[in-house]
Amino acid sequence: MADSKEKLFSDFPAVTTQEWMDKIMVDLKGADYEKKLVWKTNEGFKVKPFYRREDLEGLKTTEGLPGQYPYIRGNKKDDNTWFVRQDIRVDNPAEANAKALDLLNKGIDSLGFHIKAKDLNADYIRTLLKDICCECVELNFKTCQRHTVELAKLLTEYFKEKGYDPEKLQGSLDFDPISRMMKKGKNVSGLIANAKELVEVMAPYPKFRCIAVNSLALNNAGAYIYQELGYALAWGNEYLSRLTEAGVSADLAAKKIKFNFGISSNYFMEIAKFRAARMLWADIVNEYHPACQCACQMAVHAETSSFNLTLFDAHVNLLRTQTEAMSAAIAGVDSITVTPFDKTYETPNDFSERIARNQQLLLKEESHLNRIVDPAAGSYYIENLTVSIAKQAWDLFLQTEEAGGMVKAVLDSSVQNAVNSSNRARHEAVSKRKEILLGTNQYPNFNETAGEKAPLEHACCCGHGDEAGEFATLNTDRAASEFEALRLETEHSGKRPKAFMLTIGNLAMRQARAQFSCNFLACAGYEVIDNLGFPTVEEGIEAAMKANADIVVLCSSDDEYAEYAIPAFKALNGRAMFIVAGAPACMDELKAAGIENFIHVRCNVLETLKEYNKKLLS
Repeated sequence: MADSKEKLFSDFPAVTTQEWMDKIMVDLKGADYEKKLVWKTNEGFKVKPFYRREDLEGLKTTEGLPGQYPYIRGNKKDDNTWFVRQDIRVDNPAEANAKALDLLNKGIDSLGFHIKAKDLNADYIRTLLKDICCECVELNFKTCQRHTVELAKLLTEYFKEKGYDPEKLQGSLDFDPISRMMKKGKNVSGLIANAKELVEVMAPYPKFRCIAVNSLALNNAGAYIYQELGYALAWGNEYLSRLTEAGVSADLAAKKIKFNFGISSNYFMEIAKFRAARMLWADIVNEYHPACQCACQMAVHAETSSFNLTLFDAHVNLLRTQTEAMSAAIAGVDSITVTPFDKTYETPNDFSERIARNQQLLLKEESHLNRIVDPAAGSYYIENLTVSIAKQAWDLFLQTEEAGGMVKAVLDSSVQNAVNSSNRARHEAVSKRKEILLGTNQYPNFNETAGEKAPLEHACCCGHGDEAGEFATLNTDRAASEFEALRLETEHSGKRPKAFMLTIGNLAMRQARAQFSCNFLACAGYEVIDNLGFPTVEEGIEAAMKANADIVVLCSSDDEYAEYAIPAFKALNGRAMFIVAGAPACMDELKAAGIENFIHVRCNVLETLKEYNKKLLS
């Protein structure tokens, strides 16, 4: 069989990179290669349209094996099993316990409990964990930062009471003052001093991490991938440095830190991010000279992003979270949380939580992504992405360290300002359709209404959400938020404008322009009426008036607009808004005739529709 394969390949001559380039240049027909095919990422580096074996030459990422330093290929070497996690907000410990037991029978093997600090006591912990075999499931806990040490002591007392083997207990405590600082604008950096005591309390439990780096907060604020990774490294190094300075050994300190990353929909880049993260963190920890290289392993939990979730066409969120979970699974993270698709507008219900669980179970049971360690290894494309992202993130890490470290960067708002700038840039990209949100700024569901759905605002569980901040906080406005506000404005106005497509002339162009215009105007919740075509503009205008149209969109070819646009505008005679679909060469002449509205691919869709709403809904 091997001989036949070798013979088969020998029948085909090798194709050089230059031959590929020559073929590409012929197909481009004189177009600029860089502009047409080379992608300039948000991270600032360029991605080529194709990669070959020669692009792996000199890359250190291909040298290691799974389970070996610097762990770029993952901490696991036998399989790719990860924990399927679901979080529970605890209002009543008995009810939360019942829900947890139910989840454990439905495929969950990692539980996250969000606990109110005022309720903490030994009986509370006993009730919450009743009948849960703590050695058989990963347990994660979050409470007020000021009470995390108290929670740790209560948990360890419970574990001793039950006689659990410390070596078998796995999980984490979410102690992360830096995250709270960026979310609330309050200087609680003094709480970091509690980290030493917390680590010492949890020291007997080698698989229980207690210091968190919640870079998920950056992801949900719209940070670019290199920002999330670069700041996460500085964040982790801040905790590591302070712990070792306080007398904690480098091995113990590193083994108590857990990274909670977000996952965006940039599929291959996210795979590369997690691989780069493990490599860079291993290098950082190694500089502290741990006694064992196993301390250099990065513990990673990944959660699908909320930045790109939408209220309208919410089931499309399932597509986003599915590809995001795939990225993290392929990259070899330790645990994953899939955000329920309805989180933006309601507390997730039983159905949406079940679907979120099943999304991961499908990746395991149907796709078997838990069986192969680092399947992305050796991919010409992903290996190059890994190196490029690692370089950008490392540069940001060094900049942050040179400026005084993560806490200083948060106190002077440089981290928040940088991420918020990215948030604004991404909102601008969404408004211009340079970044696509399916169902929101492209291909919206024409007939969907929100009904009673409204964007949810999540308050602080500690009840301090209204306090004024001392410095900048992260802006967590979702990418779809402005389009949603626009569409809700239309719906709540009680008047849904009708947009009538006056299609005429060149068949291919009028159909393409009508489809473009329908999608454009439906983003504001307008009713769109498409047509097969009219022999004259007068007949089209007459049909539009019979349909009680508020908007008439002329759809034809650029050349024919010189013939049709002005007669159509005059025939309409101000009875409805008149729009030309396109940016024809005769635009100046049409503007001189009084035509004001043109929609085309270079438009800022959001701002254009805001202007239309002002005119149509007033």
